[in-house]
Amino acid sequence: MLNFEELTMLPWTAARAALVDLPVRFRVLVPPYPALGVGVLRALLVRPLSGLDDGAFELIAGYEGYERI
Repeated sequence: MLNFEELTMLPWTAARAALVDLPVRFRVLVPPYPALGVGVLRALLVRPLSGLDDGAFELIAGYEGYERI
């Protein structure tokens, strides 16, 4: 059984590798202003989706920091 909390704060590539056989919707969380991501892209949230996406998972990632451009 996969524990989604263990995937939190892992680099997104490691979190995605743990979900390798599962359909995943991937999103990157960004600030509400123009910015460049700085540092490692990490998994912030992994959760199962329901409804039309039954059997799929959502992986939301974010950078360690952001610099305004």
